[in-house]
Amino acid sequence: MKNIYLQLHDHKSDSSCLVLCTVTRTHGSTPQKPGSSALFDYNGLIAGTVGGGIVEGRVQRLALEAINSKSSGHFQFNLANDISKKEEAICGGQITILIDANLNNHLSVFEQLGKSIEDHVPGVLITMVTGLAEEKVLINRYWISNTFKPDMSAEFLEKIEPVIHNMLSKGDPSDYRELELTLSDAEATSLFFLEPVFPPAHLIIAGAGHIGKVLAHLADMLDFDVTVIDDRPEYANSENIPEADHILVNDIGESMKGLKKTRDTYVVIVTRGHKDDAAALKPCIGYDLAYTGMIGSKSKIASMRVSFMENKWATAKQWDIIHSPLGIDIKSRTVEEIAISIAAELVLVRNSKK
Repeated sequence: MKNIYLQLHDHKSDSSCLVLCTVTRTHGSTPQKPGSSALFDYNGLIAGTVGGGIVEGRVQRLALEAINSKSSGHFQFNLANDISKKEEAICGGQITILIDANLNNHLSVFEQLGKSIEDHVPGVLITMVTGLAEEKVLINRYWISNTFKPDMSAEFLEKIEPVIHNMLSKGDPSDYRELELTLSDAEATSLFFLEPVFPPAHLIIAGAGHIGKVLAHLADMLDFDVTVIDDRPEYANSENIPEADHILVNDIGESMKGLKKTRDTYVVIVTRGHKDDAAALKPCIGYDLAYTGMIGSKSKIASMRVSFMENKWATAKQWDIIHSPLGIDIKSRTVEEIAISIAAELVLVRNSKK
């Protein structure tokens, strides 16, 4: 599933009828945390979430009003209600949500964000909110990365850049921050919300069979950039695997050799036979990948290990980091269950890196 800011590009032609709602602040127990966003139009929720249930219902009503009025706002919701109040949220905390009714004003910023992510360059989306003491708020957005500086006040930029550098060096996409800043020659205070945006992890699935197809579907929902490789065009095509971002119909081993492999690359090998498994695995040896996994029985894995050792295709240390058997043990029986177990392991590894 695309980052919500990248999805804005898909709705560029009708962005005047869109409202972006973002959780900016929470206190206590809340259904979502700062940085969670939802996109609404006249028909309701399009993508994302700000918490679901009663909170999201309220936000949706405000979003529909904002579409008509073109007025942005910053709203606080109290979730600490008694359980007897059936129409109220009872999480126990408070949540503050920014409603941006003028996305047309920021299209160039979202395009800069999209270009950076396409080039695998992380950055931080800066949302500046002024007029907090008034009914309506003014929202300005800026994109900043190691290769791009925004056209904003030099004084603000000087104060924000060290924070940005720290956020990018941490590499944590959940590191959403709030700053309160005032220009030296002004009285009004502005709130700055800083949200790191990182390129999605790249998942390479070698094999477009039943497991590869279901895994591509799950990985798309989990925000991986998915590449599927198979030499069978009847399997490796966008009709069979519509969620794949990239499909390569070619010799699996040759394709694996040619693909860029980084510390944020995940490889899952689920081909139809030992020969293709080995061809897919060999080009992965020696790279510091986030994850390399291969499906197979214990006897098959043991046999392949002997072959890789004897042919000096891998050292014992290199072999031992391969995830095989694949996935978290959930006593999988069906194709879908196997794919779920693999997806869960991918998420576990990805989240453990943060």
